Amino acid sequence: MEREDLDGRTVAVVESVVAPARAERVVGLPTALYRTRITHLRRSPVHHYFEQSGYCWYVDVDDLPELPSWLQPFARFEAADHLSPPPSGVEDTLRARVDSYLAERGIELPGGTVTGLMQARVLGFVFNPVTIFWCHDNEGVLRHVIAEVHNIYGGRHAYLLPPTGDQPAAVKKALYLSPFNEVDGYYLVRAPRPDATLDVTISLHRENKPALVATLRGTRMRASIANVAWLQLVAPVAPLMGALWIRAQGVTLWARRVPLIPRPRAIERETVDQL
Repeated sequence: MEREDLDGRTVAVVESVVAPARAERVVGLPTALYRTRITHLRRSPVHHYFEQSGYCWYVDVDDLPELPSWLQPFARFEAADHLSPPPSGVEDTLRARVDSYLAERGIELPGGTVTGLMQARVLGFVFNPVTIFWCHDNEGVLRHVIAEVHNIYGGRHAYLLPPTGDQPAAVKKALYLSPFNEVDGYYLVRAPRPDATLDVTISLHRENKPALVATLRGTRMRASIANVAWLQLVAPVAPLMGALWIRAQGVTLWARRVPLIPRPRAIERETVDQL
């Protein structure tokens, strides 16, 4: 396939910062928030563009942040929202799910840090169009990237990517995401680990041409209690709003007579494919 280049479970709260208990193990940045802007450009069969503001969390999956009780409904992390459960007898944590996912593919990173970019549950609701995990070895070297996409029907699919930095990695599309897109083509995924800024691009290509281009960009914020509370005011119930906004764009495409693609009867909960 051709590739294309594209432009002790104690939670320490110090100075009102929500922090993981073992921050020294985090590779790169500690727990952070990113104020984000998502853009989505469809090039065929019609030209359609939309964007939406929101926010997401950047965390160490071994030390997920916990907030004061009054703020917990606005940021709750659940392992069941990502990947597949670990083997029987293993505690079902997000880290265990990542380790199990890698182990099923013959990969072991004992002692290595895993950081993740995701949305937390807000008032019990969550929707992650894409969750990204950066998987490091015990020396802090980035070895693998997992990009897990979710559709609004409850399906999800995880792609295993090499750590290409600013260069895109190619993977075959494998999950029905939209009634306006066939399950064909391939993605180019550019997902460098975030620092002061977040800059992720995912483009769907057919016949070596981009049919869709989506970006997720943002600026880093401290994961402080004040910032979490402020985000509930400027981006209330962000996961729900994101899901509703996607449905609204679907209505627009339907009104423009974009052909509908039937949804498969069975939606895969978690699968993997890579080039």
